[in-house]
Amino acid sequence: MLGHREEGTAVTTSAPRDEHERQASRARPGGGGPPGPELPCAGAGELDQIAATATSPHARHRPRPRATRAFTTTRTRPDRPGELIPKPHELLPGNKAPDTIGGWKAVADGLLSAPCCAFHRNVQISSRYAWMYKLQPACFKWAAMAAIASHHVRLALFPLRLDADRTGYVDIPRSLRRHKLLLTEDVNTIRAANNAIFNDIFWVHLAYVTADDGIERLRALLHAERHYAPVLAGFEAIDQGRRVLEDQMASAAARQRADDLIWKGNVELLEHEQRAMVQPSFDRLSRTSAWLVSTGSATSFEARGMRQEIANFTSFYLYSFTRGIPHALRARAWPTITCFDDRWRWLVTSVVPHFRRFDADTHLLDASLRHIFDQARDFASAPCVLPHPPADQPLRAAQP
Repeated sequence: MLGHREEGTAVTTSAPRDEHERQASRARPGGGGPPGPELPCAGAGELDQIAATATSPHARHRPRPRATRAFTTTRTRPDRPGELIPKPHELLPGNKAPDTIGGWKAVADGLLSAPCCAFHRNVQISSRYAWMYKLQPACFKWAAMAAIASHHVRLALFPLRLDADRTGYVDIPRSLRRHKLLLTEDVNTIRAANNAIFNDIFWVHLAYVTADDGIERLRALLHAERHYAPVLAGFEAIDQGRRVLEDQMASAAARQRADDLIWKGNVELLEHEQRAMVQPSFDRLSRTSAWLVSTGSATSFEARGMRQEIANFTSFYLYSFTRGIPHALRARAWPTITCFDDRWRWLVTSVVPHFRRFDADTHLLDASLRHIFDQARDFASAPCVLPHPPADQPLRAAQP
Protein backbone atom coordinates (compact mmCIF):
# COMPACT_ATOMS: atom_id res chain seq x y z
CA MET A 1 0.00 0.00 0.00
CA LEU A 2 3.02 2.27 0.49
CA GLY A 3 4.24 3.67 -2.81
CA HIS A 4 7.81 3.94 -1.63
CA ARG A 5 8.05 1.12 0.84
CA GLU A 6 11.57 -0.32 1.07
CA GLU A 7 13.40 -2.97 2.99
CA GLY A 8 13.56 -2.10 6.64
CA THR A 9 10.09 -0.58 6.86
CA ALA A 10 8.60 -3.51 8.74
CA VAL A 11 11.02 -4.17 11.56
CA THR A 12 10.51 -6.98 14.03
CA THR A 13 11.96 -6.57 17.47
CA SER A 14 12.28 -9.19 20.16
CA ALA A 15 11.95 -6.58 22.93
CA PRO A 16 9.01 -7.19 25.29
CA ARG A 17 5.69 -5.58 24.33
CA ASP A 18 3.74 -6.64 27.44
CA GLU A 19 3.29 -3.08 28.68
CA HIS A 20 2.01 -1.87 25.32
CA GLU A 21 -0.37 -4.81 25.02
CA ARG A 22 -1.75 -4.10 28.50
CA GLN A 23 -2.36 -0.52 27.44
CA ALA A 24 -4.11 -1.71 24.28
CA SER A 25 -6.56 -3.78 26.27
CA ARG A 26 -7.26 -0.95 28.74
CA ALA A 27 -7.46 2.01 26.37
CA ARG A 28 -10.07 1.11 23.79
CA PRO A 29 -11.68 3.90 21.78
CA GLY A 30 -14.61 5.39 23.63
CA GLY A 31 -13.18 4.69 27.08
CA GLY A 32 -13.79 0.95 27.38
CA GLY A 33 -11.31 1.23 30.27
CA PRO A 34 -9.25 3.99 31.82
CA PRO A 35 -6.52 5.46 29.63
CA GLY A 36 -2.95 4.40 30.13
CA PRO A 37 -1.12 6.07 33.03
CA GLU A 38 -0.17 9.64 32.28
CA LEU A 39 3.41 10.73 32.69
CA PRO A 40 4.43 12.47 35.92
CA CYS A 41 4.81 16.22 36.27
CA ALA A 42 2.61 17.78 33.62
CA GLY A 43 -0.73 16.29 32.72
CA ALA A 44 -2.25 17.59 29.50
CA GLY A 45 -5.33 18.95 31.28
CA GLU A 46 -3.10 20.67 33.80
CA LEU A 47 -1.28 22.44 30.97
CA ASP A 48 -4.56 23.82 29.68
CA GLN A 49 -5.54 25.09 33.12
CA ILE A 50 -2.17 26.75 33.68
CA ALA A 51 -2.18 28.36 30.26
CA ALA A 52 -5.74 29.61 30.57
CA THR A 53 -5.30 31.14 34.02
CA ALA A 54 -1.86 32.57 33.34
CA THR A 55 -2.95 34.58 30.31
CA SER A 56 -6.05 36.05 31.94
CA PRO A 57 -7.00 38.87 32.35
CA HIS A 58 -4.22 40.39 30.27
CA ALA A 59 -5.50 38.85 27.06
CA ARG A 60 -8.94 38.17 25.70
CA HIS A 61 -9.51 34.53 24.71
CA ARG A 62 -11.76 33.45 21.91
CA PRO A 63 -14.74 31.38 23.10
CA ARG A 64 -13.56 27.87 23.80
CA PRO A 65 -15.36 24.85 22.35
CA ARG A 66 -17.24 22.51 24.67
CA ALA A 67 -14.53 19.88 24.19
CA THR A 68 -11.92 22.26 25.59
CA ARG A 69 -13.92 22.76 28.76
CA ALA A 70 -14.30 19.00 29.05
CA PHE A 71 -10.57 18.62 28.54
CA THR A 72 -9.86 20.75 31.62
CA THR A 73 -12.52 18.95 33.69
CA THR A 74 -10.34 16.05 34.66
CA ARG A 75 -10.15 13.44 37.34
CA THR A 76 -7.32 13.21 39.85
CA ARG A 77 -5.34 10.02 40.28
CA PRO A 78 -5.49 8.90 43.93
CA ASP A 79 -1.84 7.82 43.87
CA ARG A 80 -0.75 11.16 42.35
CA PRO A 81 -3.10 13.87 43.62
CA GLY A 82 -1.48 16.63 41.57
CA GLU A 83 -1.78 14.77 38.28
CA LEU A 84 -4.80 15.42 36.08
CA ILE A 85 -5.88 12.91 33.44
CA PRO A 86 -8.80 13.37 31.04
CA LYS A 87 -10.76 10.30 30.01
CA PRO A 88 -11.34 10.16 26.23
CA HIS A 89 -15.11 9.71 26.55
CA GLU A 90 -15.29 12.59 29.06
CA LEU A 91 -13.31 14.78 26.69
CA LEU A 92 -16.01 14.55 24.03
CA PRO A 93 -19.21 12.58 24.76
CA GLY A 94 -20.52 10.66 21.75
CA ASN A 95 -23.70 12.72 21.49
CA LYS A 96 -21.62 15.90 21.22
CA ALA A 97 -19.19 14.68 18.58
CA PRO A 98 -18.90 16.72 15.36
CA ASP A 99 -20.02 15.09 12.13
CA THR A 100 -17.66 16.98 9.80
CA ILE A 101 -13.92 17.22 9.33
CA GLY A 102 -14.11 20.97 9.92
CA GLY A 103 -15.88 20.39 13.20
CA TRP A 104 -13.22 17.96 14.39
CA LYS A 105 -10.43 20.31 13.37
CA ALA A 106 -12.07 23.01 15.44
CA VAL A 107 -12.21 20.68 18.44
CA ALA A 108 -8.51 19.85 18.06
CA ASP A 109 -7.60 23.51 17.68
CA GLY A 110 -9.61 24.22 20.81
CA LEU A 111 -7.20 22.04 22.81
CA LEU A 112 -4.50 24.65 22.20
CA SER A 113 -4.45 27.82 24.25
CA ALA A 114 -5.21 31.04 22.43
CA PRO A 115 -3.83 33.54 21.94
CA CYS A 116 -0.23 32.40 22.08
CA CYS A 117 3.08 32.95 20.31
CA ALA A 118 5.01 30.61 18.02
CA PHE A 119 7.00 29.00 20.84
CA HIS A 120 4.05 28.32 23.10
CA ARG A 121 2.09 26.92 20.18
CA ASN A 122 5.01 24.60 19.40
CA VAL A 123 5.33 23.17 22.91
CA GLN A 124 1.57 22.78 23.19
CA ILE A 125 1.44 20.83 19.93
CA SER A 126 4.32 18.61 21.09
CA SER A 127 2.64 17.89 24.43
CA ARG A 128 -0.72 17.16 22.79
CA TYR A 129 0.93 14.57 20.55
CA ALA A 130 2.60 13.02 23.60
CA TRP A 131 -0.72 12.96 25.46
CA MET A 132 -2.42 11.28 22.50
CA TYR A 133 0.29 8.60 22.34
CA LYS A 134 -0.15 7.84 26.04
CA LEU A 135 -3.85 7.16 25.50
CA GLN A 136 -3.04 4.23 23.20
CA PRO A 137 0.70 3.54 23.26
CA ALA A 138 0.27 0.17 21.55
CA CYS A 139 -1.29 1.86 18.52
CA PHE A 140 -0.44 5.55 18.21
CA LYS A 141 3.21 5.29 17.17
CA TRP A 142 2.98 8.19 14.73
CA ALA A 143 1.84 10.46 17.57
CA ALA A 144 4.97 9.69 19.59
CA MET A 145 7.23 10.31 16.59
CA ALA A 146 5.34 13.54 15.88
CA ALA A 147 5.78 14.68 19.49
CA ILE A 148 9.55 14.28 19.28
CA ALA A 149 9.76 15.82 15.79
CA SER A 150 7.68 18.84 16.84
CA HIS A 151 9.86 19.20 19.92
CA HIS A 152 12.90 19.41 17.64
CA VAL A 153 11.24 22.07 15.48
CA ARG A 154 11.52 24.52 18.38
CA LEU A 155 15.27 24.72 17.69
CA ALA A 156 14.64 25.96 14.15
CA LEU A 157 12.43 28.73 15.52
CA PHE A 158 15.30 30.43 17.36
CA PRO A 159 15.72 33.35 14.87
CA LEU A 160 12.16 34.41 15.66
CA ARG A 161 13.20 35.11 19.26
CA LEU A 162 15.09 38.15 18.05
CA ASP A 163 11.74 39.88 17.69
CA ALA A 164 10.22 38.81 21.00
CA ASP A 165 8.96 41.67 23.16
CA ARG A 166 9.44 41.85 26.91
CA THR A 167 6.36 39.70 27.48
CA GLY A 168 7.84 36.90 25.35
CA TYR A 169 5.46 37.36 22.43
CA VAL A 170 7.09 36.81 19.04
CA ASP A 171 6.14 39.31 16.35
CA ILE A 172 6.34 37.17 13.20
CA PRO A 173 5.45 39.94 10.69
CA ARG A 174 8.31 42.00 12.07
CA SER A 175 10.64 39.00 11.92
CA LEU A 176 9.83 38.46 8.25
CA ARG A 177 11.03 42.01 7.48
CA ARG A 178 14.50 41.26 8.80
CA HIS A 179 17.54 40.72 6.58
CA LYS A 180 17.51 37.49 4.59
CA LEU A 181 20.69 36.40 6.36
CA LEU A 182 18.51 35.23 9.25
CA LEU A 183 16.37 33.10 6.89
CA THR A 184 13.28 34.12 8.83
CA GLU A 185 10.98 33.41 5.90
CA ASP A 186 12.20 29.81 5.82
CA VAL A 187 11.92 29.56 9.60
CA ASN A 188 8.35 30.75 9.35
CA THR A 189 7.68 28.15 6.64
CA ILE A 190 8.90 25.39 8.97
CA ARG A 191 6.78 26.79 11.81
CA ALA A 192 3.68 26.89 9.62
CA ALA A 193 4.31 23.34 8.35
CA ASN A 194 4.51 22.01 11.92
CA ASN A 195 1.21 23.70 12.74
CA ALA A 196 -0.38 22.40 9.52
CA ILE A 197 0.57 18.80 10.32
CA PHE A 198 -1.20 19.08 13.67
CA ASN A 199 -4.27 20.57 12.01
CA ASP A 200 -4.32 17.82 9.38
CA ILE A 201 -3.74 14.65 11.40
CA PHE A 202 -4.18 15.14 15.15
CA TRP A 203 -7.95 15.43 14.93
CA VAL A 204 -8.16 12.01 13.26
CA HIS A 205 -6.60 10.40 16.33
CA LEU A 206 -8.97 12.38 18.55
CA ALA A 207 -12.03 11.29 16.56
CA TYR A 208 -10.89 7.66 16.69
CA VAL A 209 -10.09 7.50 20.39
CA THR A 210 -13.29 9.22 21.57
CA ALA A 211 -15.68 6.83 19.79
CA ASP A 212 -17.03 3.44 20.84
CA ASP A 213 -16.11 2.25 17.34
CA GLY A 214 -13.41 4.62 16.15
CA ILE A 215 -12.83 3.10 12.75
CA GLU A 216 -16.52 3.33 11.83
CA ARG A 217 -16.47 7.01 12.72
CA LEU A 218 -13.41 7.56 10.54
CA ARG A 219 -14.96 5.66 7.64
CA ALA A 220 -18.00 7.94 7.77
CA LEU A 221 -15.84 11.06 7.88
CA LEU A 222 -13.09 10.14 5.42
CA HIS A 223 -14.41 7.67 2.86
CA ALA A 224 -15.15 10.38 0.27
CA GLU A 225 -12.02 12.44 0.98
CA ARG A 226 -9.24 11.68 -1.48
CA HIS A 227 -6.75 13.67 0.58
CA TYR A 228 -7.36 11.42 3.59
CA ALA A 229 -7.35 8.08 1.75
CA PRO A 230 -3.85 7.15 3.06
CA VAL A 231 -4.84 8.19 6.58
CA LEU A 232 -7.97 6.04 6.54
CA ALA A 233 -5.96 3.11 5.16
CA GLY A 234 -3.44 3.59 7.96
CA PHE A 235 -6.12 3.58 10.64
CA GLU A 236 -7.76 0.50 9.10
CA ALA A 237 -4.47 -1.35 9.66
CA ILE A 238 -4.03 0.13 13.15
CA ASP A 239 -7.57 -0.83 14.16
CA GLN A 240 -7.22 -4.36 12.83
CA GLY A 241 -3.99 -4.83 14.77
CA ARG A 242 -5.45 -3.32 17.93
CA ARG A 243 -8.34 -5.77 17.96
CA VAL A 244 -5.92 -8.70 17.87
CA LEU A 245 -3.85 -7.28 20.74
CA GLU A 246 -7.03 -6.88 22.80
CA ASP A 247 -7.90 -10.56 22.23
CA GLN A 248 -6.64 -12.39 25.29
CA MET A 249 -6.72 -15.67 23.35
CA ALA A 250 -4.49 -14.45 20.51
CA SER A 251 -1.28 -16.42 20.07
CA ALA A 252 2.18 -14.90 20.30
CA ALA A 253 2.56 -15.20 16.53
CA ALA A 254 -0.77 -13.45 15.96
CA ARG A 255 0.26 -10.66 18.31
CA GLN A 256 3.52 -10.20 16.44
CA ARG A 257 1.65 -9.96 13.14
CA ALA A 258 -0.75 -7.48 14.74
CA ASP A 259 2.15 -5.37 15.97
CA ASP A 260 3.66 -5.38 12.47
CA LEU A 261 0.28 -4.33 11.06
CA ILE A 262 0.00 -1.45 13.53
CA TRP A 263 3.43 -0.24 12.53
CA LYS A 264 2.52 -0.53 8.86
CA GLY A 265 -0.52 1.67 9.50
CA ASN A 266 1.55 4.26 11.34
CA VAL A 267 4.10 4.35 8.52
CA GLU A 268 1.21 5.12 6.16
CA LEU A 269 0.33 8.09 8.36
CA LEU A 270 3.96 9.14 8.22
CA GLU A 271 4.01 8.93 4.43
CA HIS A 272 0.86 11.04 4.20
CA GLU A 273 2.46 13.62 6.48
CA GLN A 274 5.62 13.73 4.40
CA ARG A 275 3.93 13.82 0.99
CA ALA A 276 0.94 16.05 1.64
CA MET A 277 2.20 18.39 4.37
CA VAL A 278 6.00 18.45 4.58
CA GLN A 279 6.98 18.29 0.91
CA PRO A 280 5.08 21.41 -0.24
CA SER A 281 6.77 23.37 2.55
CA PHE A 282 10.23 21.98 1.82
CA ASP A 283 9.78 22.90 -1.84
CA ARG A 284 9.63 26.55 -0.74
CA LEU A 285 12.85 26.54 1.29
CA SER A 286 15.89 28.39 0.02
CA ARG A 287 19.01 26.43 -0.94
CA THR A 288 20.77 27.62 2.19
CA SER A 289 17.97 26.45 4.45
CA ALA A 290 17.71 23.15 2.57
CA TRP A 291 21.40 22.54 3.27
CA LEU A 292 21.07 23.55 6.93
CA VAL A 293 18.03 21.34 7.46
CA SER A 294 19.75 18.42 5.76
CA THR A 295 22.82 18.85 7.95
CA GLY A 296 20.78 19.19 11.11
CA SER A 297 18.40 16.30 10.41
CA ALA A 298 19.51 13.94 13.14
CA THR A 299 17.77 12.52 16.16
CA SER A 300 18.24 10.24 19.14
CA PHE A 301 14.54 10.60 20.08
CA GLU A 302 15.36 12.70 23.14
CA ALA A 303 17.03 9.66 24.73
CA ARG A 304 18.54 10.50 28.10
CA GLY A 305 22.17 9.52 28.76
CA MET A 306 25.16 9.26 26.45
CA ARG A 307 24.90 5.50 25.98
CA GLN A 308 21.26 5.66 24.93
CA GLU A 309 21.83 8.71 22.74
CA ILE A 310 24.53 6.87 20.79
CA ALA A 311 22.48 3.68 20.54
CA ASN A 312 19.44 5.51 19.15
CA PHE A 313 21.19 8.13 17.04
CA THR A 314 20.39 8.47 13.36
CA SER A 315 21.43 11.21 10.95
CA PHE A 316 20.28 11.96 7.41
CA TYR A 317 23.76 12.57 6.04
CA LEU A 318 25.35 9.77 8.05
CA TYR A 319 22.80 7.39 6.55
CA SER A 320 23.05 8.88 3.04
CA PHE A 321 26.80 8.35 2.85
CA THR A 322 26.87 4.90 4.43
CA ARG A 323 23.87 2.65 3.82
CA GLY A 324 22.38 5.09 1.35
CA ILE A 325 25.50 5.57 -0.79
CA PRO A 326 24.35 3.17 -3.59
CA HIS A 327 21.25 5.32 -4.13
CA ALA A 328 23.31 8.52 -4.17
CA LEU A 329 25.69 7.05 -6.75
CA ARG A 330 22.85 5.91 -8.98
CA ALA A 331 21.13 9.28 -8.74
CA ARG A 332 24.41 11.14 -9.37
CA ALA A 333 23.10 13.90 -7.15
CA TRP A 334 23.94 15.17 -3.68
CA PRO A 335 21.25 13.87 -1.30
CA THR A 336 19.10 16.50 0.37
CA ILE A 337 16.40 16.25 3.00
CA THR A 338 14.10 18.41 0.88
CA CYS A 339 13.96 15.71 -1.83
CA PHE A 340 11.09 13.39 -0.94
CA ASP A 341 12.77 10.21 -2.20
CA ASP A 342 16.00 10.93 -0.31
CA ARG A 343 14.14 11.81 2.86
CA TRP A 344 11.67 8.90 2.68
CA ARG A 345 14.46 6.40 2.14
CA TRP A 346 16.12 7.60 5.35
CA LEU A 347 12.86 7.61 7.29
CA VAL A 348 11.75 4.06 6.44
CA THR A 349 15.15 2.36 6.54
CA SER A 350 16.71 4.16 9.50
CA VAL A 351 14.42 6.44 11.52
CA VAL A 352 11.40 4.11 11.80
CA PRO A 353 13.46 0.99 12.67
CA HIS A 354 15.44 2.97 15.25
CA PHE A 355 12.25 4.35 16.76
CA ARG A 356 10.58 0.96 16.82
CA ARG A 357 13.37 -0.40 18.98
CA PHE A 358 13.24 2.74 21.11
CA ASP A 359 9.46 2.45 21.52
CA ALA A 360 9.80 -1.16 22.68
CA ASP A 361 11.57 0.11 25.81
CA THR A 362 8.72 1.93 27.54
CA HIS A 363 11.01 3.43 30.17
CA LEU A 364 13.17 5.15 27.55
CA LEU A 365 10.23 6.56 25.63
CA ASP A 366 8.44 7.64 28.80
CA ALA A 367 11.53 9.60 29.84
CA SER A 368 11.62 11.35 26.47
CA LEU A 369 7.94 12.26 26.58
CA ARG A 370 8.27 13.38 30.20
CA HIS A 371 10.91 15.83 29.03
CA ILE A 372 8.46 17.22 26.47
CA PHE A 373 5.72 17.50 29.10
CA ASP A 374 8.09 19.22 31.51
CA GLN A 375 9.05 21.85 28.96
CA ALA A 376 5.40 22.46 28.10
CA ARG A 377 4.66 22.91 31.81
CA ASP A 378 7.51 25.37 32.17
CA PHE A 379 6.32 27.39 29.18
CA ALA A 380 2.75 27.36 30.46
CA SER A 381 3.86 28.71 33.84
CA ALA A 382 5.32 31.80 32.13
CA PRO A 383 3.09 32.37 29.12
CA CYS A 384 3.44 34.97 26.45
CA VAL A 385 1.04 37.70 27.52
CA LEU A 386 -0.67 39.70 24.83
CA PRO A 387 -1.22 43.20 26.26
CA HIS A 388 -4.40 45.12 25.51
CA PRO A 389 -3.85 47.19 22.35
CA PRO A 390 -4.80 50.82 22.02
CA ALA A 391 -8.49 51.37 21.35
CA ASP A 392 -7.88 51.90 17.64
CA GLN A 393 -5.78 48.73 17.13
CA PRO A 394 -6.97 45.11 17.06
CA LEU A 395 -5.69 42.55 19.52
CA ARG A 396 -2.92 40.34 18.15
CA ALA A 397 -4.28 36.96 17.28
CA ALA A 398 -2.84 33.51 17.79
CA GLN A 399 -0.38 32.75 15.01
CA PRO A 400 -1.51 30.10 12.53
